[in-house]
Amino acid sequence: MPKGYARTDRIAEQIQREVAQLLRLDVKDPRVRMITLTGVEVTKDYSHAKVFYTTLDGVSDAVQQGLEHASGYLRSQLAHSMKLRIMPQLHFVYDPSIERGTHLSQLIDQAVASDKILSSSSEAPLSGLSKEGEIDHPPDKEVAKDISRR
Repeated sequence: MPKGYARTDRIAEQIQREVAQLLRLDVKDPRVRMITLTGVEVTKDYSHAKVFYTTLDGVSDAVQQGLEHASGYLRSQLAHSMKLRIMPQLHFVYDPSIERGTHLSQLIDQAVASDKILSSSSEAPLSGLSKEGEIDHPPDKEVAKDISRR
Protein backbone atom coordinates (compact mmCIF):
# COMPACT_ATOMS: atom_id res chain seq x y z
CA MET A 1 0.00 0.00 0.00
CA PRO A 2 1.35 3.44 -0.85
CA LYS A 3 2.11 5.72 2.06
CA GLY A 4 1.09 9.37 2.20
CA TYR A 5 4.71 10.54 2.11
CA ALA A 6 8.15 9.35 1.06
CA ARG A 7 10.46 7.13 3.08
CA THR A 8 13.01 9.94 3.32
CA ASP A 9 10.38 12.05 5.09
CA ARG A 10 9.64 9.29 7.59
CA ILE A 11 13.35 8.78 8.25
CA ALA A 12 13.83 12.55 8.67
CA GLU A 13 11.03 12.67 11.25
CA GLN A 14 12.52 9.74 13.14
CA ILE A 15 15.99 11.32 13.09
CA GLN A 16 14.51 14.54 14.47
CA ARG A 17 12.78 12.69 17.33
CA GLU A 18 15.85 10.60 18.17
CA VAL A 19 18.35 13.48 18.02
CA ALA A 20 16.09 15.67 20.18
CA GLN A 21 15.88 12.92 22.78
CA LEU A 22 19.63 12.28 22.68
CA LEU A 23 20.40 15.98 23.08
CA ARG A 24 18.01 16.25 26.00
CA LEU A 25 19.04 13.10 27.87
CA ASP A 26 22.53 11.97 26.84
CA VAL A 27 24.60 14.94 25.67
CA LYS A 28 26.11 16.72 28.66
CA ASP A 29 27.65 19.64 26.75
CA PRO A 30 26.21 22.88 28.20
CA ARG A 31 26.55 24.61 24.82
CA VAL A 32 23.70 22.55 23.35
CA ARG A 33 21.25 22.70 26.24
CA MET A 34 18.69 25.29 25.11
CA ILE A 35 18.09 24.43 21.47
CA THR A 36 15.01 23.34 19.56
CA LEU A 37 15.16 21.13 16.49
CA THR A 38 12.86 22.58 13.85
CA GLY A 39 13.31 20.03 11.08
CA VAL A 40 15.47 17.50 9.30
CA GLU A 41 16.08 17.03 5.57
CA VAL A 42 17.58 13.75 4.36
CA THR A 43 19.12 13.27 0.91
CA LYS A 44 17.64 10.60 -1.36
CA ASP A 45 20.64 8.30 -0.87
CA TYR A 46 20.49 8.73 2.96
CA SER A 47 24.13 9.81 3.11
CA HIS A 48 23.52 13.29 4.55
CA ALA A 49 20.96 14.87 6.84
CA LYS A 50 20.57 18.58 7.53
CA VAL A 51 19.34 19.09 11.07
CA PHE A 52 17.79 22.55 11.48
CA TYR A 53 17.81 24.10 14.94
CA THR A 54 17.02 27.34 16.69
CA THR A 55 18.01 28.77 20.05
CA LEU A 56 16.46 31.19 22.50
CA ASP A 57 19.58 33.36 22.40
CA GLY A 58 19.82 33.68 18.62
CA VAL A 59 22.79 32.71 16.47
CA SER A 60 25.71 31.40 18.50
CA ASP A 61 29.01 29.97 17.31
CA ALA A 62 29.36 28.08 20.59
CA VAL A 63 26.11 26.19 19.97
CA GLN A 64 27.19 25.34 16.42
CA GLN A 65 30.57 24.09 17.66
CA GLY A 66 28.90 22.04 20.39
CA LEU A 67 26.57 20.39 17.89
CA GLU A 68 29.41 19.64 15.48
CA HIS A 69 31.43 18.18 18.37
CA ALA A 70 28.51 15.92 19.35
CA SER A 71 27.58 14.89 15.79
CA GLY A 72 29.76 11.76 15.80
CA TYR A 73 28.26 10.54 19.06
CA LEU A 74 24.74 11.35 17.85
CA ARG A 75 25.31 9.49 14.59
CA SER A 76 26.60 6.38 16.38
CA GLN A 77 23.63 6.39 18.76
CA LEU A 78 21.25 6.81 15.83
CA ALA A 79 22.87 3.80 14.14
CA HIS A 80 22.07 1.66 17.19
CA SER A 81 18.45 2.75 17.40
CA MET A 82 17.41 3.12 13.74
CA LYS A 83 18.91 0.08 11.99
CA LEU A 84 19.55 1.73 8.64
CA ARG A 85 22.06 0.33 6.19
CA ILE A 86 23.49 3.82 5.66
CA MET A 87 23.37 6.21 8.59
CA PRO A 88 23.34 9.82 7.36
CA GLN A 89 26.13 12.19 8.25
CA LEU A 90 24.60 14.96 10.38
CA HIS A 91 25.01 18.60 9.37
CA PHE A 92 23.60 21.17 11.79
CA VAL A 93 22.16 24.35 10.27
CA TYR A 94 20.79 27.33 12.19
CA ASP A 95 17.13 28.04 11.29
CA PRO A 96 16.30 31.78 11.41
CA SER A 97 12.57 31.28 10.71
CA ILE A 98 11.54 31.85 14.34
CA GLU A 99 13.41 35.17 14.43
CA ARG A 100 11.89 36.20 11.09
CA GLY A 101 8.42 35.32 12.35
CA THR A 102 8.94 37.33 15.53
CA HIS A 103 10.22 40.30 13.52
CA LEU A 104 7.23 40.17 11.15
CA SER A 105 4.85 39.94 14.10
CA GLN A 106 6.45 43.05 15.62
CA LEU A 107 6.10 44.91 12.31
CA ILE A 108 2.41 43.97 12.11
CA ASP A 109 1.85 45.12 15.71
CA GLN A 110 3.56 48.44 14.93
CA ALA A 111 1.42 48.94 11.82
CA VAL A 112 -1.78 48.21 13.74
CA ALA A 113 -0.75 50.59 16.53
CA SER A 114 0.07 53.39 14.07
CA ASP A 115 -3.27 52.86 12.29
CA LYS A 116 -5.10 53.19 15.60
CA ILE A 117 -3.21 56.39 16.39
CA LEU A 118 -3.96 57.85 12.95
CA SER A 119 -7.64 56.91 13.07
CA SER A 120 -8.12 58.33 16.58
CA SER A 121 -6.30 61.58 15.78
CA SER A 122 -8.22 62.22 12.56
CA GLU A 123 -11.81 62.01 13.76
CA ALA A 124 -12.78 64.83 11.41
CA PRO A 125 -14.75 63.57 8.42
CA LEU A 126 -13.10 63.23 5.05
CA SER A 127 -13.46 66.26 2.80
CA GLY A 128 -16.59 66.09 0.74
CA LEU A 129 -18.34 63.62 3.04
CA SER A 130 -20.70 64.28 5.89
CA LYS A 131 -20.49 62.35 9.14
CA GLU A 132 -23.08 59.90 7.79
CA GLY A 133 -20.92 59.24 4.73
CA GLU A 134 -23.15 61.17 2.30
CA ILE A 135 -21.69 63.51 -0.30
CA ASP A 136 -21.91 67.16 0.82
CA HIS A 137 -21.58 68.61 -2.65
CA PRO A 138 -22.75 67.33 -6.02
CA PRO A 139 -20.18 65.50 -8.13
CA ASP A 140 -18.54 67.14 -11.11
CA LYS A 141 -20.37 66.92 -14.43
CA GLU A 142 -17.58 64.82 -15.98
CA VAL A 143 -17.74 62.34 -13.11
CA ALA A 144 -21.53 62.16 -13.45
CA LYS A 145 -21.20 61.46 -17.20
CA ASP A 146 -18.60 58.77 -16.54
CA ILE A 147 -20.84 57.10 -13.97
CA SER A 148 -23.86 57.19 -16.31
CA ARG A 149 -21.87 55.48 -19.11
CA ARG A 150 -21.28 52.42 -16.92
